[in-house]
Amino acid sequence: MDESGQGRWVAAVYSAVGALLVAGPLLGPGYLLLRDAVSTPRSYPTDSALGLGDAAPRAVPQDALLAALSPVVDGGLIVKVVLVVALWAAAYGAAVLARELLRASIGPQLVASTVALWNPYVAERLLQGHWSLLTGYAALPWTALAAYRIRAGHRGNRAAWGALAGSLAAAGLTPTGALLAGCTALVLVRPRHLPATLALWVAASAPWLTATFLSGSGSEPSDPAGIAAFAARAEPGLGTLGTLIGLGGIWNSEAVPDSRTTPLAAIGTVLLLVIVALGVRAVATCADEPGARHVGRALLLLAAVAILFPTLGATAWGMHVLEWLVANVPGAGLLRDTQKYVALAMPAYALCAAAGCALLARRFPAGTTKPTTPAATPETARPAVTFTVAAVFVALLVLPLFDLAWGVGGAVQAVAYPSSWQRVAERIDDPGDVAVLPGGMFRKFRYSGAAPALDPAPRMLPDDVLQTGELPVRGRTVTGEGTRAAEVETLLLHGGSASDLARLGVGWVLVELATPGPLGASETTLAQLEPRYQDPELALYRVPGVIELRGSSTTHRVLACAAHFLWGAILIAGPLIALGARARSRAQR
Repeated sequence: MDESGQGRWVAAVYSAVGALLVAGPLLGPGYLLLRDAVSTPRSYPTDSALGLGDAAPRAVPQDALLAALSPVVDGGLIVKVVLVVALWAAAYGAAVLARELLRASIGPQLVASTVALWNPYVAERLLQGHWSLLTGYAALPWTALAAYRIRAGHRGNRAAWGALAGSLAAAGLTPTGALLAGCTALVLVRPRHLPATLALWVAASAPWLTATFLSGSGSEPSDPAGIAAFAARAEPGLGTLGTLIGLGGIWNSEAVPDSRTTPLAAIGTVLLLVIVALGVRAVATCADEPGARHVGRALLLLAAVAILFPTLGATAWGMHVLEWLVANVPGAGLLRDTQKYVALAMPAYALCAAAGCALLARRFPAGTTKPTTPAATPETARPAVTFTVAAVFVALLVLPLFDLAWGVGGAVQAVAYPSSWQRVAERIDDPGDVAVLPGGMFRKFRYSGAAPALDPAPRMLPDDVLQTGELPVRGRTVTGEGTRAAEVETLLLHGGSASDLARLGVGWVLVELATPGPLGASETTLAQLEPRYQDPELALYRVPGVIELRGSSTTHRVLACAAHFLWGAILIAGPLIALGARARSRAQR
């Protein structure tokens, strides 16, 4: 089947069905608004979207991409497409990696696909709203595949380099995704390929590297309190190490599927480990192709590090070390959510599961079923055995985490914004930043469900919206990097004067009336402002005499835009180069 090419279509279709089964509720009209996920009909190329604001550029280049495309295509649709494609790419990429590295047949490929898609990491990151991080997760098997092809020196090496470029750029939709894919590529390629790979990674990471340098946010230390707040979480009966080995352990106990709060968590973890353990030796010794053994062993080592790093990071002395790094090393704040890096274990897990399926199938007698025709042989009966074992493996992987289906039990779904947002955006037509009430960054609207969500104002409005970056986590507050937004919020909550707001560059104040949160003595300040719009959802005020502060310079914006353009060019050109080179290679054969 695989030799005829039909097996490739089976794996691709299987992965697509799985992705649609997971993301089903998002297929209807509406927008993703859940915890850290905020999609809006339209975004704007503000300084914050380019990563030039006070906060660290954690949403670069995703926000700039949405700002560039949403005037043409609805922003909510873009996010949905990216998320569904990412889920499909993770699953299908794992299948392709197993096919090329292990010469796996279609049954083991489907097992690899299931491991990559149907696991606690995907469920938790969906519930946390990390849709863009999942693109970095999805790029990992493709990055490993491209690095393997480069290392093996396959004919059509240009195609492998193009695929690696595209994978690194896709992963670079967020800084963490770029780090995940970059680590994978640098570990797998040959030493002589390291300079080119590093240069390619830097180019694909240009938006957030440039924004960090230009904004100076990377030189400001992050709050060390974030280390303990974002440390990996142990699930009942598993401990921290057991939870992380099972690909779970996100810091937010509310962003987990219900099944992971029951004995099914331990059962699912044990089943996953048994399935993976069956194939560890086969992956470590695979040598059918040049470079396969090194890639297999390197991925296993990377998986071990990906599990041990957040495990140690959750210990007292590990948190102490990370706190020192965050307080003293620029950019070390990227390490505070250590459980993110468990994603690096996925390619090895998928390969081991596929190898274990194939190994177990070979141990069954091939001819236990009587031939149905004179031409039938034990060899022709073997695929049936492999498919049976693969079906059992898939069931054992899926059933303990049954509630990943349909948007993690319906929690991940599309919502509809009231028209108030569009009306407010249309009225903001003068300069000045926007301050928002109530205080805080998270909201609970009647239309957004029970879980809190990041305030959509920064992506809804055409001017920069001031946000403190303060995050309430596990009963403590992790402070952000900037200071002006915190100063403005404090002034509003204490009923400060309109002239003080104007001096701080605030031109507008938006009050989100339909969400709980601290308002303090802000009525005193609002009484001094000019009402511009009000309905039951939102109220907009103009600050008189605003002093427009000098924002990012034209040079900085040009450099930031150039970095985003470079990233976009790599994202598009990489796959095109890979496809063109492979097409020419096939034509020459």
